[in-house]
Amino acid sequence: MPDVTLGDRFEEALVYAARLHRHQRRKGNRVPYVSHLMAVAALTLEHGGDEEQAVGALLHDAAEDQGGRAELQRIEERFGPGVAAIVADCSDSLEDVKPSWRPRKEAYVASLANKPERSLLVSLADKTHNAECIRDDHNQLGEAVWTRFSGSGAGVRWYYTALVEGFRAHRPSPLTERLATAVACFTSN
Repeated sequence: MPDVTLGDRFEEALVYAARLHRHQRRKGNRVPYVSHLMAVAALTLEHGGDEEQAVGALLHDAAEDQGGRAELQRIEERFGPGVAAIVADCSDSLEDVKPSWRPRKEAYVASLANKPERSLLVSLADKTHNAECIRDDHNQLGEAVWTRFSGSGAGVRWYYTALVEGFRAHRPSPLTERLATAVACFTSN
């Protein structure tokens, strides 16, 4: 594992992300959204990512959730093209009006084959944290958890199963198997 030092750019990204997402909460609860961003950055670093990838992890939902292409441009100007590429690769849509859920998710899964390794790690960290949260909420709430998702229970189960297959094909790793373990907990029912 590389020796990574987190500098001013990481600190600036953490503050930037916290401000950008300050009013956003995790689906179905009151947990501040920034907790997810910090968890994705932690997983990225714990699985070999560097500072640029960690910054991308903190900002991975910024363009998709908070301003689309204009926000992506601001990220590129402030944090550089490498971070902006990671953010773009982790976004399933940068449009103001997002396409329908299923085609958007199908396109994202198909795109895994063409994403660079640097972006795949951040995407995998994102999907792993999301899956672990879904698993935990499913254990607590049962089938009621699916009401918070626009993709329905069947859709979310399909999506995460497809993600596991995609990451196994294009980024096999212990983190991929961690994703698979979490997904199995809410798809094996």
